Amino acid sequence: MRILLTGANGYIGRRLKYALIAQENITLRLMVRHQGSLSDLAKQKCEIIEADVLQPESLDEALRDVDVAYYLIHGLAHENFRELDRRSARNFLDACIRQNVKTIIYLGGLGDKKTGSEHLLSRIETGEILSSRPEKIRCIWFRAGVIIGSGSASFEIIRNLVQKLPVMVTPKCITSLVTPIGVDDVIAYLVAAMDLKTDKNLMVDLGEEAMSYGNLMLRTASAMGLKRYLIPINVLTPKISSYWVALFTPVPYSVASALIEGLGSEVTVTNDLRHAYFSIRPHTLEEAVHRALEEIESNQVMSRWSDSGAGAWEIDHGYDVADALFVDRRTIELGSVPPAKVYRSFCSVGGENGWFGYDWLWNIRGFIDKLFKGAGINRGRRDPQAVRIGDSVDFWKVVDVVESERLLLFAQMKLPGKAWLEFKIHDGKLIQSAYFYPEGVWGRVYWYLLIPIHALIFTNMARSIMERAREG
Repeated sequence: MRILLTGANGYIGRRLKYALIAQENITLRLMVRHQGSLSDLAKQKCEIIEADVLQPESLDEALRDVDVAYYLIHGLAHENFRELDRRSARNFLDACIRQNVKTIIYLGGLGDKKTGSEHLLSRIETGEILSSRPEKIRCIWFRAGVIIGSGSASFEIIRNLVQKLPVMVTPKCITSLVTPIGVDDVIAYLVAAMDLKTDKNLMVDLGEEAMSYGNLMLRTASAMGLKRYLIPINVLTPKISSYWVALFTPVPYSVASALIEGLGSEVTVTNDLRHAYFSIRPHTLEEAVHRALEEIESNQVMSRWSDSGAGAWEIDHGYDVADALFVDRRTIELGSVPPAKVYRSFCSVGGENGWFGYDWLWNIRGFIDKLFKGAGINRGRRDPQAVRIGDSVDFWKVVDVVESERLLLFAQMKLPGKAWLEFKIHDGKLIQSAYFYPEGVWGRVYWYLLIPIHALIFTNMARSIMERAREG
């Protein structure tokens, strides 16, 4: 069986990718827009095809000889995401039919079109499009509510809020009902679906126990050993709530806004097909929370909500770095310090490890970024030591890693231009370079204004990387 997986770098897609790699008797093909976004392991284990659902002519090669295609694509990062999602789904469906694909497996969201948010409506519309040609192709459409798992946007919001705030002022809409489900259970259903023996379309609602959003937060807090209190009020608008969530949690305003808007919609199961067609026993909320916390505490987080590219792969980093107009470079001799130790040292940058000094300046920059609806510095990192291509490191994205040689980070903060931070070991030296390609006059003014600050933080950073390597 040949399987095509789209969205392989996303939160669900990355976990599903590893689950499918472990399956026997299948050939896994990954459809990505840029091969550079994939790890060496993925390239070794899978067929790789570069294609884009918004470019229909690229899809036929990706879908040729495919039996089952997983559709895990969502354009939430774009302003007109509903229209893009509709176009993407139509293009993908048409290409699947042309190539005689037998089954599309899609993961969308629970909810009702009458009360759904823009985000939820887009998920529903995508499912309707992919299911619209049952005489030509079968579609298994899974619908999930809040997904509980390490790195999930919903779980990171809940976990951060209940950890930081003993008493929370919330909007009234947290009385709406939701059916949560653990991420491991979602992956189990998705894997099982490829062998499902049925010729008809299915819309399978996932989850077992419905509860209010407020109760979900309180039970999550209890599972974490915390006692928390909620005070719902009418005056807390979705916009204010979104800023509040963005400032207190790792997610940016765009993600917080989409999730907060959905609080007014009840997202509960409406059918029992999960029991009729699958023998999976889902975990309870408390079991899913404990599993997520164990992964976080043991640094075993497989994927995070911020894993998707969000523009990081739309540019040629090698070309653009070489073309940068401004460069701040610091060079230090390694001396007797082994290169592997220096590599481990600079790969630990960011997150709870900090930025090798002047963290208060980085925190101010991160707070300003959040105010302007950027990623912010509290996005953190997946693992405190290890990095891989596609990882987020605060408001940077890892776009290249070469073992014991190089780490290249691409800036995802709000900037009047494009920026990179590179750590490289070459010819017995640590070479630390900050690159900036400005946009217009303001981009140049921005760079020159920051020269004194760069002199502080980047000089100290290079020196501290070496000091930590010597100590390590």
